[in-house]
Amino acid sequence: MSEIEKNTPEEAEVQEVQTSEDTAAAAEAPEGFGEPIKAVKPEKKHRLSYEKRKGLYGYGFIAIWALGTIYFFILPLIESLIYSFNKTTVQPGGMEMKFVGWQNYVNAFRKDQDYSLALVNMLKNTALRTPLILIFAIFIAIILNQKFHGRTFARAVFFLPVIIATGPVIDIINGNMSTGGYAGGSEQFSTMFEADLVDQLLNFLGIYNISDKLTETITSLTSDIFNLVWNSGIQILLILSALQGISPASKEAAQMEGATSWEFFWKITLPHISPMILASVVYTVVDSFVDPQNEVMTIVLNKSTNWEHGYSAAMAWAYFAIIAVCLAIIVAIINKFVYYEVD
Repeated sequence: MSEIEKNTPEEAEVQEVQTSEDTAAAAEAPEGFGEPIKAVKPEKKHRLSYEKRKGLYGYGFIAIWALGTIYFFILPLIESLIYSFNKTTVQPGGMEMKFVGWQNYVNAFRKDQDYSLALVNMLKNTALRTPLILIFAIFIAIILNQKFHGRTFARAVFFLPVIIATGPVIDIINGNMSTGGYAGGSEQFSTMFEADLVDQLLNFLGIYNISDKLTETITSLTSDIFNLVWNSGIQILLILSALQGISPASKEAAQMEGATSWEFFWKITLPHISPMILASVVYTVVDSFVDPQNEVMTIVLNKSTNWEHGYSAAMAWAYFAIIAVCLAIIVAIINKFVYYEVD
C-alpha cells in the first residue's frame, strides 16, 4: 500500500490544500524565483586613494604651465647665463661661442663707462623715488579708506594707470612717440602731465640763492607728477588692504584712552600696515630696476640688438646680482621695524 493510502482522509485533504497553495505561489512568483542565488562580484577597488587621485588631477592641470615655464623661462635663463661667459658671434649655421670666462663682466665695469655711470644713476634715482612713492601711497590710501561719496570711483581712478599701462600709452605720456612710430605732436601732449612747480614756489617764497644741486634734485622729484601717480597704483592697493584690516575696536579703544589721530597713526596704524609697507618697498624697487626705460635696461637691450648677446647677458646678470643685493639689504633693514601680528 502506498504512503498516500496510509494517510487518513483528513491528512490527505490537508496535503492537497498545501500542494495547491504551493502551485499558486509558484505561479505568482517572478521569473527566476527559486533558482540558485548567484554570487555578487565585488566592486573594483582603485589602487590609489581618493586623495592621491585628487593630487594627480592637480599635477595634471599645472603640467602645461610647468612645461611652458621650463621651455620659455628656465631654459632661456640658463642659456643666457652660458652666453655671459662666452663671446658670441652670429654665423649662418647658428650661434658661435668662444669661452672667455669672466672677461665680459670685467669689461662691463672697467671698460664700459656708460654702464657703470648708468648703474650709479639708477641707484640714486631709485633711492630718491622710492620714499616719495611710498609716502604718497600711504597718504592716498588713508584718504581712500575714509567714508565719503564717490569713494569707489576715486579708488578706480588711482588704480586705472595699472590697468592701461601699455607701451604706446606710456610713450605718448613721456613724449617718446617717435620710438613707437607715432611721430608728431608728442612733446606738446606730454607737457599736459608735467608741472615745474619748484621754481615758481621758491620765487613766490622769495628764495633764490640756494644750492643748484638741491634745486635740481627737488625739481627731478616733483616735475613729473603724473608719473608719480602712475607708479603708485599697486602700492596704494596694498596699503589700502592693510588699512581695512585694522579692527574698529582698536580705534574706539584709542579714543576712549584719549589718543589723538596723530598718535593713533603712529601707535596703531603704522605698525599694523608695516608688513604691507615692506611689500610696497620691495615692489617699488623691483619695478624701478626692471623699467625698460631706465638707463641700464636701455644699454643692455641696445647691446643685445647689436648682436652682442654674450656681453649683454653679462651686463644683465650683473644687474640682477646688484638688484638681489639691494633687496637683501633693504629687507634686512626694514624687517627690523615690521610688526607681525601673531594670532
